[in-house]
Amino acid sequence: MKQANKVSIRLNTKKVSLDPETGLTRKRFLESMPEWADCNSIIISVLKGGITNRLYRVQSEKGDLAVRIYGDKTEMFIDRDNEADAIGKMACLGVSPKLVKYLPAEKITIVDFITGGYTLTNSDFLKEELAEKAIDAVRAIHQSGSVFKRIFNPMNGIEKMNAILAEIGASYPEFDIKGTLSRLRGLSAAIGIKEGQYTPCHNDLLADNFILSPAGDIQLIDWEYAGMAPKYYDIADMFQEILAPEKTEKALIKYYCEDCELAEHTRMINLFKPFPDIFWFLWSMVQNRVSKINFDFYSYGKIKYNNALKNLKGLKEMYGIVKN
Repeated sequence: MKQANKVSIRLNTKKVSLDPETGLTRKRFLESMPEWADCNSIIISVLKGGITNRLYRVQSEKGDLAVRIYGDKTEMFIDRDNEADAIGKMACLGVSPKLVKYLPAEKITIVDFITGGYTLTNSDFLKEELAEKAIDAVRAIHQSGSVFKRIFNPMNGIEKMNAILAEIGASYPEFDIKGTLSRLRGLSAAIGIKEGQYTPCHNDLLADNFILSPAGDIQLIDWEYAGMAPKYYDIADMFQEILAPEKTEKALIKYYCEDCELAEHTRMINLFKPFPDIFWFLWSMVQNRVSKINFDFYSYGKIKYNNALKNLKGLKEMYGIVKN
């Protein structure tokens, strides 16, 4: 998934090649997929977009697969059992590719690749037809009645990520983390959604995770952070990722709630906007310390932090419930 063909290597019975980035060999792949051992050839493409895992597309006459090799130390904040559980349930719903193999001991998950799929971009959410297809998929998840193993309370998730930051000895005094978390605790208490009201959520709805299939429907990929969570958080996270103008946000909220309780949906989504930004800010600061991947986690996190402060200020002006 993501964008293919950054690097392509043909592996066959006569020649075993190495992926120049990660050393994925025919042998390693076939240890996970022995049923492909009699393939005449296997084509491996490195997929763009993953910043915590190594992602591949693997093709042969037997199929088209996406292989995820877990990134270093991702077990600190990702439960792969939960991820596999969510993929399986959402594939049955038709909003996720099928889970082919889950091999946690090998640090590998394999799913069907969406052959011929188109990865959405932020600008696609400005196109009414595509945006509504994306919202249809999100609504289907929220209304599915499925139960994920993981409970994701946004405030608790932030506290846990902050605890990880402390455990690895990372300090960033240029950010008022303590004060910001205090403000979020107050906001979380004011929101007051109980865990019994949570619905299945993806919790990482950036544009890259929406794939338009050749059949014309939208499927979601990358279920690492899925869990039972407030549906408003899920949509707030999406808005903080796609960065659509307010007019577009209003139209998407109206479509999502089918023009029912529009004002309340809008209010609740707005109240949740600071939470995903702080979660991903803290996640970025953890990655900045532990990840070996060449990505500017610090700058990414700083943007998220500043966005959260902007939204906290806006919430005080709109609703008067966030203290300085």
